[in-house]
Amino acid sequence: MSSLVAELQVMLEGVPLPAPRQELLDHARREDAGPAALALLEGLPDREYSSLDEVGETLLPVQPPREREGLARPVPESGEPPGGSAYTDGSEEPGWVRDRPD
Repeated sequence: MSSLVAELQVMLEGVPLPAPRQELLDHARREDAGPAALALLEGLPDREYSSLDEVGETLLPVQPPREREGLARPVPESGEPPGGSAYTDGSEEPGWVRDRPD
């Protein structure tokens, strides 16, 4: 399916953007799009698209949804980082090895 979406995006090059779904369909028909490509375009929500990437993302989402239901939101970490305060202390010389306490 991803190759069909990529081919469709190439086929739509030259369509004046932003364009509504119907204009994308008309352009694809003029370019002799096959039935599978036309079916994909017909399945698009009826709205205006500002880029071919937006068309591709709508047909085959690759970005994760912004909010997923039922998932807890991230919370700040608690406790000390590994190595305690030395983890963020920039005063030490790089590569310097501390003496071990006996």
